Amino acid sequence: MFSRLSQVARHLSRPLPNFAHPSAATTVGWRGTARNNSTMASVTTASDRASRKINTAACLIIGDEVLGGKAGRDRTNSTYFAKWCFGLGINLKRIEVIEDDEAEIIEAVRRMSERYDFVVTSGGIGPTHDDITYKSIAKAFGLPLVLHKEAHALMKQLSKPHPSQPNFNWDEDSPVLRARLRMVELPTDASRPLEEQFLFPCKELWVPIAVVNGNVHILPGVPRLFEQLLDGVTKSVLPRLADPEGKGIMRVSISTPLRESQVAEYLTELAERAGPKGVKVGSYPRWGKKRNTVTLVGRDREYLQGITPEVLHHVKGRLMKVEGEEEDDESLEE
Repeated sequence: MFSRLSQVARHLSRPLPNFAHPSAATTVGWRGTARNNSTMASVTTASDRASRKINTAACLIIGDEVLGGKAGRDRTNSTYFAKWCFGLGINLKRIEVIEDDEAEIIEAVRRMSERYDFVVTSGGIGPTHDDITYKSIAKAFGLPLVLHKEAHALMKQLSKPHPSQPNFNWDEDSPVLRARLRMVELPTDASRPLEEQFLFPCKELWVPIAVVNGNVHILPGVPRLFEQLLDGVTKSVLPRLADPEGKGIMRVSISTPLRESQVAEYLTELAERAGPKGVKVGSYPRWGKKRNTVTLVGRDREYLQGITPEVLHHVKGRLMKVEGEEEDDESLEE
């Protein structure tokens, strides 16, 4: 008994690990649960995340104005990102909209960075007091904000004088200059190459894509800029796709005159049969219209094309020729 008590005493007297040090024996996950690193094959680093294959993605829309219903960029940017992912064969798993709140941003980006291969944020990187995305994401991963010299130089070169400030001086300290510089003070990891952390995919834009923790890509909320930068980064993403040829995911859309209740049993059976092949079966009512929509989504084009005639027969349907068009006679195939 005394021997057992001695073992307990020795255990309790051991020093606690330094959680701030990367070599600590135990880490804490985003849910706050402890994980023993000795049972893990390896610890995922920012460099690991920056180079691994991209299978899954998530989108974080940041902005009080979005939640207040004053802007449509949440729908615009998230929809554009969803189509971008679909075209590349990336599984978009989550879209979230949160306010300009530091704690909310920190929690969301940590969780998304851990769960998904490719994360995009939209909004909150302007010069005003409520643009706190850079600062919050830097804090989330313990990084300082550092003036990015290349982005700063491009900003000075490409920015056009505003009519209200025709004589703005880039070399003279002022509240306006300090506000502008906030847009090029970026989360920076001194241990990693700068070219892996800051991307300039569009030569005509001074705005960079800051890549934090290897997989969190910070983009502006302005839809035009968001779309330009996202399209610009596509080329560098292609080699890391699960489908390196970029064929993407195939969607078959079928217009049916039948009610959902009439096709429910068949579609349930089809979903169970096609699921193991990676195919998702969808059914979407169109209120006020004479026809509803059935969709088949998957990567195996040969399999999808093989089951399409069967589905057309069972739902008495017709193929939709153009994605997103109304199911009228002009957009259907007999």
